[in-house]
Amino acid sequence: MLTALKQSIKALRSNPGRTALTMLGIIIGISTVILVLSAGAGFRSLINAQVEAFGSNTLFIKIRVPPTTKNRAASASQAGLSSAFSGVVVSSFKQRDLDDIKKLSGVVDDYGIVTGQALASYRDNKKSTIYYGASAERFNIDKTKLAEGRFYTQAEDTGGAQVVILGATIAKDLFGQDDPIGKLLRLGNLNFQVVGVYETQGALSESDNIVFMPLVTAQRKMLGIDYISVGIVELSDLNAADSTIAQINSLMEHNHNITDPAKDDFVVQSQAQAMDTFNTIFNGITYLLIAIAAISLLVGGVGIMNIMYVVVTERTSEIGLKKALGAREADILNEFLLEAVLVTIFGGIVGIAFGAFLGWVVSIAAASAHLAWAFSVPFYAIVLGFGVSAVIGIFFGVFPARSAAKMDPIEALRYE
Repeated sequence: MLTALKQSIKALRSNPGRTALTMLGIIIGISTVILVLSAGAGFRSLINAQVEAFGSNTLFIKIRVPPTTKNRAASASQAGLSSAFSGVVVSSFKQRDLDDIKKLSGVVDDYGIVTGQALASYRDNKKSTIYYGASAERFNIDKTKLAEGRFYTQAEDTGGAQVVILGATIAKDLFGQDDPIGKLLRLGNLNFQVVGVYETQGALSESDNIVFMPLVTAQRKMLGIDYISVGIVELSDLNAADSTIAQINSLMEHNHNITDPAKDDFVVQSQAQAMDTFNTIFNGITYLLIAIAAISLLVGGVGIMNIMYVVVTERTSEIGLKKALGAREADILNEFLLEAVLVTIFGGIVGIAFGAFLGWVVSIAAASAHLAWAFSVPFYAIVLGFGVSAVIGIFFGVFPARSAAKMDPIEALRYE
């Protein structure tokens, strides 16, 4: 076996150009797999960082229009009453729901959110932006930090104060090099004083382009409503999330006079459930990309098999001489099989290194975009790379190796 290994290495080194081209398909396939898995690990770290900043032990309460209500909404729309009916649907979620939820044993705190869109302007700079109205309790739950300034207070919230906190991008777009703290910007038809600016959240976060204001201000002065679009609930024990969700469902149904759960006008979802949904989608995309990379590996394997058949043809006389001198079929098989395996193993090593390098480049690009992207190459990705390389070498190398081993020594010696 040692002799066969030496002979295989010698054969590969004798034609480095052909060896490199033979490995190319394996290198591309393995590096693609490593890049996908490395980027996947980095993207998961980014999502986890976003979840932690928002609060991993939180629940979302969102408005949901049940099927029966949708049918009634369609009828109302045909009658020209769609806007009025829409108000009836969404106005069922009120601050009193959150106040009652806050009294539950498994709940630490909660807050409500409403959203809208308006034109923000400062001097000659104008930009259409989304604004969030959120109660001051948000700052007890959300872990996002300020770059400068302060949060608005509970008194400013309940009093409907015209103060705002800006996302990093909207602050730069409107104020440029000016310090926005204490200055007035116009949002819609109202003037607001800037009291804070958030730290940059990164390219994947919409928060950088959002204006945040007190909930009551957004409800009464911007939107003219008294309901809540989304509620955020902080839990005292994440392990008790299911029981707390059940309590919230029961409480909301009682407050909204709902007796049939199928007609619930709300939905309660935990961060864990949201992450499960994300993982399902993300895993599906990952498997799809790996399957595409596998096509490259298959093409590379076929290329190795074709090259090995050429090698066998070129070395027919050598095979005949070795068999005439006493080499067994197993010796010839091992030599050519080792040669194919070595090509794929070397290609796999280069592919792993190149894929890791590409993953590192992606992490650098993500970091430059202020994303919490952690570079890593999962150990199972390296094992997978080596394993796939070896399997391809054995599978596609065994056929030409058997062809060489089965040669008749007399016919092989006569071959020119």
